[in-house]
Amino acid sequence: MIDEATFRRVSDKALESLKQSLISAEDDDAGFEFEDNNGVMNIIFENGSSKFVITPNTPIRQVWISAQSTSYKLEWAEATNAFTLTKTGEDLKTLTQRLLREHLNDPTITLP
Repeated sequence: MIDEATFRRVSDKALESLKQSLISAEDDDAGFEFEDNNGVMNIIFENGSSKFVITPNTPIRQVWISAQSTSYKLEWAEATNAFTLTKTGEDLKTLTQRLLREHLNDPTITLP
């Protein structure tokens, strides 16, 4: 497990990168709004039926995504320098993009 200072540094960088990608996708009228509320990222869908929540969990050094009635817990992978879902090997941005595509039934959503 990485130390807390390293976790904070790499999670801040990863979440900021994801934030910029979500803002860019939101500007493309992708069917959702993005909000950052003191480090808790919310993706709110236009139909108001649901939202995704993305947050760092410092005590256990993971980034969590709550989406589609599921909790995804991503761990830091030194080999790829990314937070990764161990089960699928997807990094934070790739997983978020897939979840957005599935939820909105839109395969064209891209997180740059």
